[in-house]
Amino acid sequence: MAAGEHLDRAGLVLRLSPLIDSLENDHPSRVGIDGPDAAGKTTLADERAVALRERDREVIRASVDGFHRARVERHRRGLDSPAGYYEDTFDYDALKAWLLDPLGPGGNRAYRTAVFDFHTDEPLEEPLARASERSVLIVDGVFLLRPELRDVWDFTVFVSASFEETLRRAASRDLALFATADEIERRYRTRYIPGQKLYFAQARPDRAADAIVVNDDPAAPVLYPRRSHDRPA
Repeated sequence: MAAGEHLDRAGLVLRLSPLIDSLENDHPSRVGIDGPDAAGKTTLADERAVALRERDREVIRASVDGFHRARVERHRRGLDSPAGYYEDTFDYDALKAWLLDPLGPGGNRAYRTAVFDFHTDEPLEEPLARASERSVLIVDGVFLLRPELRDVWDFTVFVSASFEETLRRAASRDLALFATADEIERRYRTRYIPGQKLYFAQARPDRAADAIVVNDDPAAPVLYPRRSHDRPA
């Protein structure tokens, strides 16, 4: 196995910069930051956005969370179903139609970063925005390297962390959603972690990503760079 690069947070952002800046497209560059719940995707996406803006790049920040399906669709297989989590949570047709395709080859660059509020379980009427050709779209979220999305990214990062570590982080992060630590653990062990395992088995995102960030210790991440074939399983 090739050795990863042991970095601090600033070093990780600096190391990823040329991998993204080197993208040459005639449309906005679409960057997907994938990984399990509470692995550190949003933090890394925000760090990348700050770094790009400091170099006067236009950045569009979005999350797959803005493309949830309605609650009745998300839970049609049952509240605790791992398959339901993987298959039914997000509206990928809407994600592509409103965000990824307009910013891709031949797109008109008119986009929306969210179309549904899963907190209120209602559609959003966000106005259309228009991107410049040199802008960079950074999307964070789970399941971004599933087969039907593989061809819509110009660069992808998979943020890895052990399930026990992500559960530890979720115990404080997700209290507002689930009210108690016991309910968080129950939901993760019955739905979210098995759903991620199903995704890993079917999609192998660790093999599809352009880079992997092992993020068990956020202060000391390990980077496996683009297109390495010797990556942690």
